[in-house]
Amino acid sequence: MLKLRLRSFIVLFVSTCFLICNVPPIKAANIETSAESAILIDAATGKILYEKESHKELAPASVTKLMTMLVAVEAVESGKAKLKDTVTASENACSLGGSQIYLEPGEKFSLEEMLISIAVGSANDACVAVAEHLYGSHEEFVEAMNKKAQELGMKNTHFVNAYGLPAKGHYTSASDLALLGREALKHPLITKFTSMKEYDLRNGKFKLWNTNKLLWWYEGTDGFKTGWTQEAKYCLASTVKRDGLRLICVVMGIPDARGHFSESMKIYNYGFAKYMYKEFAPADSKQGEIVINKGSKPTVELVAQTPIGVCVEKGKDKNCWTEIKLTQQVNAPVAQGQKLGEIIIHCGQEELGKIDLIAKENVDKAGFFEMMKRTIQYSYGMSPLYAR
Repeated sequence: MLKLRLRSFIVLFVSTCFLICNVPPIKAANIETSAESAILIDAATGKILYEKESHKELAPASVTKLMTMLVAVEAVESGKAKLKDTVTASENACSLGGSQIYLEPGEKFSLEEMLISIAVGSANDACVAVAEHLYGSHEEFVEAMNKKAQELGMKNTHFVNAYGLPAKGHYTSASDLALLGREALKHPLITKFTSMKEYDLRNGKFKLWNTNKLLWWYEGTDGFKTGWTQEAKYCLASTVKRDGLRLICVVMGIPDARGHFSESMKIYNYGFAKYMYKEFAPADSKQGEIVINKGSKPTVELVAQTPIGVCVEKGKDKNCWTEIKLTQQVNAPVAQGQKLGEIIIHCGQEELGKIDLIAKENVDKAGFFEMMKRTIQYSYGMSPLYAR
């Protein structure tokens, strides 16, 4: 038995090394990929760095579950549900085939464990259990998925179920999945789950291994979801961050087993070889101040809502510069986090991105006596700043 396990490990190790070592670095723009459809984007701006038939409507298989997780996590964040909620498996949830955690009718797990089962183990039965818990029925949950797709501008997408098994009218595109990936990154709980390599369910009696092997094979990977059916073939929506640059790659319709990993790595190699992240200032850095009319304070500091930086082609970063635009007239009260301007990043003549400038703190409206005091001070020649 020990010899058999050792032999299996050696075979797996050698095959893995072969797969990784045979993904060459790509430096040319014309990438050849076996994917029927593919796209690579800068996660921060959505800028397309590479695409192939990216708007083609295709079956996504279990990549569907990225939307399932997004709708569920938004329900948690809105207070509709809690991660500690108990989810009880129904007969309907337990009747599904495909990848699953083999739920028994009446079996109970926390909502968090159900979501981990979806993210790590790609569990179809957990998808239905979560859908029924949050929306009362699987059908209502799917309606919420389609509504979210419309809100995000996913024009080539329609969902029929929450798990991705083949169904008439169930389709999306690589471009739409990239949009979905950008939205998913706004919710750290999603990448917390999708970055888990393994998880022990049922007190360690049932082991989940993440189906996304890029977590092991490609440095910087922390999401998202794999998919496979005979109809969809091999699909993968993923994200990788290196040296400040975060990219999202989607490949669909790959015929070869593990091809969705090797093709994704090939495309990422191209992206990280050609592009870099140019940072001008970190998040929360002071970017000046602005006068507040009739405020309890005459001015408020402006800080960058996110890091001030942009994805730029290597060798062209010296031509990048920033432009600050501020709101012309600001009256109190001002709320902390309120947008009061923006920094626009240019590279040459091209505008590459915008970062909001926000108020560092609250500024209340000045009271009557404070305004009277300022008027008197102004009449005696003090700075007009304090008379506002």
